[in-house]
Amino acid sequence: MYNNKQGRRDHSPRAPQEFDEKVIRISRVTKKTKGGNNISFTALVVVGDRKGRVGVALGKAKDVMNAIKKGVRRGKKTVITIPLVDNRTIPYEMTIKYGAARLILKPAPAGTGVIAGGSVRAVLELSGVKDVVSKILGTNNKMSNVVATF
Repeated sequence: MYNNKQGRRDHSPRAPQEFDEKVIRISRVTKKTKGGNNISFTALVVVGDRKGRVGVALGKAKDVMNAIKKGVRRGKKTVITIPLVDNRTIPYEMTIKYGAARLILKPAPAGTGVIAGGSVRAVLELSGVKDVVSKILGTNNKMSNVVATF
């Protein structure tokens, strides 16, 4: 960090972050108005502490960086706790339906790892699940699959 007054680096230690964050999707969206197109960005963000707590949110802003920051801030407000067995896997097999998205999540033996596709993998890893098998059925929409996993 730079100290604005003297132009020298500020070597004060940063506070450790409570949550890790991962951006799943960034979209450029437009709104038709009388004066033309209003361009803004949306960012789908997952936050988690890798100890059983995870949150998901969508941030919207005029530029990408602020959209991500808003997503992280909102994600921290939606944090839920996921029950973990031996701090590594889910307690039982689940079939989840959210809109057109269908997910199958199965607990796995130790050492299996996270066998999951894209957006589901991000949610499971940030929640602290280390051994799980999943299958995405239905839609491949990242938003639907993330919310279904969440």
